[in-house]
Amino acid sequence: MTDIRKVLAANIKSFRSEMGLTQSKLAERANTSTRHIAMIEVCKNFPSPEMIERIAGALGKDTVDLFAVTPARTEWKQAILADIEKLIASKLEELKAPPE
Repeated sequence: MTDIRKVLAANIKSFRSEMGLTQSKLAERANTSTRHIAMIEVCKNFPSPEMIERIAGALGKDTVDLFAVTPARTEWKQAILADIEKLIASKLEELKAPPE
């Protein structure tokens, strides 16, 4: 089962990042505080319907887009996780190697 809070948080953060917006800039556009945006993005707060509409408008998206779980987004996240795992494995190998 999909956790709607996590989907909303991930989509807001992803759309915001794609647009090159900081949390502060998104908050300004949505007429709220930076802390409120930050708390939504870490799943500590769940926004009201009115706030969801304001955030969607600030991101240039329909509200339904903020709750979409798409295969493309899932594949993108899986690719990033795979890259992170490769980097970690590489760094671990470097740490295991004897000093020169």
